[in-house]
Amino acid sequence: MEKFEGYEYVEGGVCAAKGFRANGLNCGLNPDKNKNDLALLVSDTACQTAAVYTTNKVKGAPITVTRRHLEATGGMSRAVIANSKNANTCNADGEKKAERMAELTAEALGIEKDEVVVASTGVIGQILPIEPIEDHIGELVQGLSYEGNAAAVNAIMTTDTVPKEAAVSFDLGGTKCTLGGMAKGSGMIHPNMATTLNFITTDAAISSILLQKALQEVTKITYNCLSIDGDTSTNDMVCVMANGVAGGQEVSEEDGTYDVFRQALYIVMMNLTRMLAKDGEGATKLIECRVSEAKDLDTAIIVAKSVVRSPLFKCAIFGEDANWGRILCAVGYAEAEFDITRVDVDLASEAGVLPVCRNGSGIPFSEEFAKEVLAKDEIFVNISLHQGEKTAKAWGCDLTYDYVRINGDYRS
Repeated sequence: MEKFEGYEYVEGGVCAAKGFRANGLNCGLNPDKNKNDLALLVSDTACQTAAVYTTNKVKGAPITVTRRHLEATGGMSRAVIANSKNANTCNADGEKKAERMAELTAEALGIEKDEVVVASTGVIGQILPIEPIEDHIGELVQGLSYEGNAAAVNAIMTTDTVPKEAAVSFDLGGTKCTLGGMAKGSGMIHPNMATTLNFITTDAAISSILLQKALQEVTKITYNCLSIDGDTSTNDMVCVMANGVAGGQEVSEEDGTYDVFRQALYIVMMNLTRMLAKDGEGATKLIECRVSEAKDLDTAIIVAKSVVRSPLFKCAIFGEDANWGRILCAVGYAEAEFDITRVDVDLASEAGVLPVCRNGSGIPFSEEFAKEVLAKDEIFVNISLHQGEKTAKAWGCDLTYDYVRINGDYRS
């Protein structure tokens, strides 16, 4: 993980911050009894809560219910209940089932139903059986632990091959605070909110307005800059809960303390984004595209995203083929204004840097060295537009035979 001065990586994911317990178990939604399918995350006290959701017009019932709950409480929550294996989307009884999940959680915890965030992930269009959740909610609550993050993150995984967690501790106006998160996702991931299910917790004290602002700002340059396959999911959600248990003065102004908090949120979300990209379905390589010297941030983001979501380029990276023309092609159809005759491109990895394009035209390079660079599992595409001072990154992965195999029989 990239180091940031003043921030220390710590273990614990969503349980790294004070006052958060979690658990996960198999309730029967997933026939594989070794795989958890129901997760619960609970704060000891009420949390300021911010969320962002998918931009897909088709939205899972849990998103509709969660939005309604947060509106009713003025952006406060105490718990998250989430299941995998079934998305509870495009079902006539979807909202009823999502509300029932919240009711069961609230009753077991002794809190209000509207204080519960609901999330689901899995197959779209299949009726969600509520009985397994009803039968196991008591056990789920009984097993809550301040070290329960691993069980919880396992429960939200679908085709993920590894759990995705990150957390940092930092000084916020003289108070030691912690911010951590967990994420799931390997496929049906495409820029423009949010990417899969992502839950973030912090013991810092921050106003609801600034929490929402920070989440939206950081989402724009992290999760919204991730693409695995060009499909925007119906159930995407990022939820941040701040319980203020660490103490200290609340962040209520856009001053230095807000910047410190926002950076902590960026570090965790950026690392989770990279993990999601690296674990794309069938992926063998992480792709990170960095666009620099753009005239504005939006231009840098648009160009970077255009490259990482190009199927042809993703295939070239899988084949370890330095076909840099596919990069220029993707840059060229990016919907932004810039002078293509000033664009430089380098490919890089831990093996070294390979310049392939200067001023929009190809330059000679060693194919042997190119193979060495592209043989690594993390590939960096560095693009300089030479037309400004703004920089942005986007993340993706290669496109492999296994992606088709995994998605060819996803329901089974």
